[in-house]
Amino acid sequence: MSVTPPFHQVTLSAVSAGYPGRPVLVGLDARIPAQLTTAVVGPNGSGKSTLLGVLAGVVPATAGTLAHRNESRPAFVVQRSAISDSFPLTVRDTVAMGRWARRGIWKRLTPQDRSVVDACLERLGIADLAARQLGELSGGQRQRALVAQGLAQESDLLLLDEPTTGLDATAQRAITEVLDEVTNNGVTVVQATHDLAAARRADHCLLLHDGRIVHEGSPDTVLTNEALARVWQFTDSA
Repeated sequence: MSVTPPFHQVTLSAVSAGYPGRPVLVGLDARIPAQLTTAVVGPNGSGKSTLLGVLAGVVPATAGTLAHRNESRPAFVVQRSAISDSFPLTVRDTVAMGRWARRGIWKRLTPQDRSVVDACLERLGIADLAARQLGELSGGQRQRALVAQGLAQESDLLLLDEPTTGLDATAQRAITEVLDEVTNNGVTVVQATHDLAAARRADHCLLLHDGRIVHEGSPDTVLTNEALARVWQFTDSA
């Protein structure tokens, strides 16, 4: 059994956030344990994606504070549907974009950068697709490319929005194995998911409803039948 380290990657205190005219998160207090996997679970509209955006720094908090353990930029892996098929990007280009946080957009990749890109392609089993256009890929291949892009950032905080939802078994297994590997290597992983099996494999869990955290802790204490029924019943009656 995993033992929670005596420190946290991110601490949220009374955090609220949302979009113009549409508040989403309300007064969140939570601690994201470092070097472990946290699953963020909740119905559609509960605020999972917004919470990831806040942790990534792309959605500003409107109230409260976030304290990060260090100042490194988180790596944020968006849902595959967020990237337009019309973008003329190869798989290698897509993964190489993960180096921009370190190199900047206009600087040429160094041999070290290219080595990292190659390693990430290999880790996700898509090296043979490097020259293919991203828009030509299947959903599972495309998501593996986006996860490889996240890994290429070499951040110690990896955020993923529904990384395995709707994927074939091969893609799910490849992504799950890589996430286990990076966590074992000291990376903190936070993933929003509808997959309760994946959430139960996590070390830590946040259960959201209506922009609030209703339960936090180990998956076996958070993802009880009673708690899940209550949250989804609330949603059905809304």
